[in-house]
Amino acid sequence: MGSIYKKFVTKPLPPSAELFTRKVRGLDRRFARWTDTKGRVHTAPVRTAEKGKNAGVPRLWIETSTYYAKYRDADGLVQYVPTRCRDEQSARNVLAELEKRADKVRSGLRSRGEDATIDHQAMPLAEHFGAYLTNLEAESTSPVHRDNVERCLKRVAGDCGFTRLADLNRDALERWLVLQARPTEAGKKGMSARTRNIYRACWVAFCNWCLATDRLLANPFDKVAKADEESDPRRKRRSMTEAELVRLLDVARRRPLAEYGRPKLRRDAGQRKGKRDTWTIAPLDYETLDAATERARERLKDKPALVARLDRLGRERALTYKALVLTGLRKGELASLTVGQLVLDGPHPHAVLHAADEKNRQGSQIALRSDLAADLRQWLADQLAETQDAARLRTTGLPSKLPAGAKVFRVPTGLIRILDRDLSAAGIAKVDDRGRTLDVHALRHSFGTLLSKGGVAPRTAQAAMRHASIDLTMNVYTDPRLLDVQSALDALPKLPLSDPSTGFTEVVGADAQSDRCEIRLAPLLAPTSGSSSQSEAATDNCQDVHEWKYEQKWDDLIRSSDRTKHPLSISDNGCSTERAKRLELSTSSLGS
Repeated sequence: MGSIYKKFVTKPLPPSAELFTRKVRGLDRRFARWTDTKGRVHTAPVRTAEKGKNAGVPRLWIETSTYYAKYRDADGLVQYVPTRCRDEQSARNVLAELEKRADKVRSGLRSRGEDATIDHQAMPLAEHFGAYLTNLEAESTSPVHRDNVERCLKRVAGDCGFTRLADLNRDALERWLVLQARPTEAGKKGMSARTRNIYRACWVAFCNWCLATDRLLANPFDKVAKADEESDPRRKRRSMTEAELVRLLDVARRRPLAEYGRPKLRRDAGQRKGKRDTWTIAPLDYETLDAATERARERLKDKPALVARLDRLGRERALTYKALVLTGLRKGELASLTVGQLVLDGPHPHAVLHAADEKNRQGSQIALRSDLAADLRQWLADQLAETQDAARLRTTGLPSKLPAGAKVFRVPTGLIRILDRDLSAAGIAKVDDRGRTLDVHALRHSFGTLLSKGGVAPRTAQAAMRHASIDLTMNVYTDPRLLDVQSALDALPKLPLSDPSTGFTEVVGADAQSDRCEIRLAPLLAPTSGSSSQSEAATDNCQDVHEWKYEQKWDDLIRSSDRTKHPLSISDNGCSTERAKRLELSTSSLGS
């Protein structure tokens, strides 16, 4: 038989509490008296713990305002459960429910898993989120992934009104996903199919974890349909051509300094936003880049340190773009590289990408082309020289090499906006006629497309891109517009047609450096029934015909005839003929 009771707990003394002593059953007991914010005076006994983190500190000894329940569970163990009830009768009802649950499990009417889910139904959803994120951290997921999961869970829970596990509802989530797909009143496009699928996946994974930890009996979102990402592409990237890449690197190298040489322009009266808004700065373009650079050097001739810093910034920006294009690294992966991860000496220079910094969390060795490795060596040497110059000014010891943990590049968070300005100055359209765009990740698309354009085997390109699926490499990261399909057609065999005026078909199989000759097939038709037709093939100096094969059916060659079977004879300098539907000469000569 269970019981209910109120616990005594300790709490810190209020700041305005006054300690005093009072006789209780002939013994001196310490009490505290204080006044709350409403002006009411309270008195409570004071106790001092002998051990623990609060040892020697006086604390209030007060009774809880809610009741606790004491009962035996299905295993016969004594449990102490807070009822969260201030009323005694309500607390007894909670106790009766707990004892009824224990009886059902003990009698086999309810499984232990079903009974465990009842305890979790009333818990706030935020507590389940915290336990789930702790589980993800134990699985060694990245902090970025955990932040994204927490953001997705909290946004949907707030918009759909989910406060407890009992509130989770499939219809509410589906309505929310449909509303997010619709355009907003401001004219902006709705949430893309890929983003909606990310929100759905976060909730499905969370409910699967609740199912595994006996918090739910079933996943309410398991049957929520995925959005079709193929029919709703929100962003398709294009690849850059070689000429565009060369121009982009040139602009990125010079633009930081050229920004200080942009001329001023007077605004027209209709373009002014205020009385003092009379001047503006002319935008940069590729034709005026040289003049702007020279103008900037003239303006900053008294500030050589600033000019050097801008030149260094341009070099770093151009080298960043080049590294992204020639390695296929993502922006975050490139930003994570340190000096100790570069192996630039030896026959095979490469960069060691740590598993924690890679998207698939596996770790890789990124091959570096020789010219990129030389650029990186020079860049690190310049960095070391600057560090040594700074050490001389501080009169400290000169470092012999850069620290292994020093970053190779200072990749800014706003690199996408910097790239947009570089593209504008280079005269490269950000969006092409197909609606495909250019951004930082498009440089990785350029890497994959240039590999395919250069004739690299698809499996090798997949390994260079570090993709799990070759379909992703060939269909997503390969821009078909840059592939030379016209030249690829030259690999097809030549298929000459017969001249209707002469009846001859020319098969040219010789060139200036071989002994092959032109063989002219002149089929002569004999339309008499019951007899075979004969054709003669005359050759001129045909002494070395290598594996010449002709595999075309006779009734395909002579379509105008109504006959379905015609023998074909090939005679070489008076030799015997062979009748067959096809002619196949695979020896080094035609015979004797």
